[in-house]
Amino acid sequence: MSEENFMDKYDDSDAVAFIRNYLPLELKEKVSDDDIYYILDVSEDFYEQSDFFETDDEAEERKLIEYIVKEAEKDEVGNFTREDILFILRGEEAYFESIYGDMDE
Repeated sequence: MSEENFMDKYDDSDAVAFIRNYLPLELKEKVSDDDIYYILDVSEDFYEQSDFFETDDEAEERKLIEYIVKEAEKDEVGNFTREDILFILRGEEAYFESIYGDMDE
């Protein structure tokens, strides 16, 4: 599936609502919808700069999380832990699976 076709079903507001429901209560209380949008936007920037769209590689995931932490500190947005970011990214993966099915098949 091309990236263009892949993103046809993706809706930012639906993704944020899905992720908010995915998060544990403690994290739901800590992050706003704007924080989630910010993390998703920064992760998209990372993927565009890295010239890849999806990876299961743990080293790349760590690079992504470190990139988001660095950008959030630079932009003075939120006070996210690496675990917070990982939960939000996992929530987005679950959203993808909900609209596209298991993408590893």
